[in-house]
Amino acid sequence: MPQHTPALGALIASRICHDLVSPLGAIGNGLELMGLSGTTEGPEMALITASAAQALARVRLFRLAFGQAEDDQVTRAEELRDILGALHEGGRITLTLQITAPLPRPMAQILLLGLLCVEQALPQGGQLAVSQTPEGWQIVATAARLAPDVDLWRALCAEGPWPQPTPAQVHFQLLHHCLTAQGATLQRQLTDTEFRVTL
Repeated sequence: MPQHTPALGALIASRICHDLVSPLGAIGNGLELMGLSGTTEGPEMALITASAAQALARVRLFRLAFGQAEDDQVTRAEELRDILGALHEGGRITLTLQITAPLPRPMAQILLLGLLCVEQALPQGGQLAVSQTPEGWQIVATAARLAPDVDLWRALCAEGPWPQPTPAQVHFQLLHHCLTAQGATLQRQLTDTEFRVTL
């Protein structure tokens, strides 16, 4: 049996997300048409519509974050804003996204994986801000209580061994792989109320 590699895993993720996007999009379109025709109204319809939008946004996010990223591909800023805006709408985390130009797909993947990693430091919610600075892309989490996983971040910054990953933490190791493939580095700064990561 062929060895399982990160590239094979990315292809699997791309295939799964590709096959799920179309039916989820069709569900969303059908709900929108029902709403326009006044066929169904009320909180039940609102809940189904919001859930379908969340599911579609999450699959699109997974396709970019976990799927195959070729050097010659680009990701539009509008696509990133649409996906992340839909995911965080009405949630416990508010997001400020300062992306105006297309990004090379590998950089967009690194940015999304970094955002997923930083987001886990906000167990009770807070604010996330993404912007480009002279030092690189920065993701800043702000909250009254921050709880980054110390062991995972030490491993990601090559300061300690990797703990046994769980499904909810797999993006940390994938981010490490993507950073290594691009020859990129990561820095982090933590205070009582702010967690800043530079990619």
